Amino acid sequence: MLLIVGLGNPGKEYEHTPHNAGFMVLAEFAQKNSFPEFVLNKKANALVSEGIVEGQKVLLVKPQTFMNSSGSAVKFLYTRYKIPFEKTQGRQTTNLVVIHDDIDIPLGKVKISQNRGSAGHKGVESIIQALGTKNFTRIRIGIQPFDFAQGKPAGKPESVEAFVIKKLPKDKRETLQLGIQNALTALNSIARNA
Repeated sequence: MLLIVGLGNPGKEYEHTPHNAGFMVLAEFAQKNSFPEFVLNKKANALVSEGIVEGQKVLLVKPQTFMNSSGSAVKFLYTRYKIPFEKTQGRQTTNLVVIHDDIDIPLGKVKISQNRGSAGHKGVESIIQALGTKNFTRIRIGIQPFDFAQGKPAGKPESVEAFVIKKLPKDKRETLQLGIQNALTALNSIARNA
């Protein structure tokens, strides 16, 4: 089984904010792969949807614990479904993919990483702490502001915490959507080759 976790915050006020990029990718992945509607798993405190991709069971998860406590939902489901460790290139990795925003990557860009620290992302740190490992795949969606006039990243905002939960202006939303599509392409590839 492949466990795919999209990080974000529950509630209408957080919809379409940079911090909810993980939720947005999962919603599109579920729709494009004909997964059933997400249902609240009360014990995990997460919205879940289970389907099949290339003959393999896939569980999509949107923790409803708020970003900084995502690890509790992930650990419950990770344990409940007995997600296995596998050897990849001599290292143990899990069948766990976490999709989240990343302020260190320019808006619209995507990076895939494995076996790395949280780099200050509280949701990822929560998962690492809860599972006791960083050996999982991460799809990191760039949300760093971009100065289109200068043609380069504008740097981190003064208050990252305020920026990530604020709705983006329309032109920036379109660039974020490009990142969502790039992350969706990466996720489709990972799910089909797992």
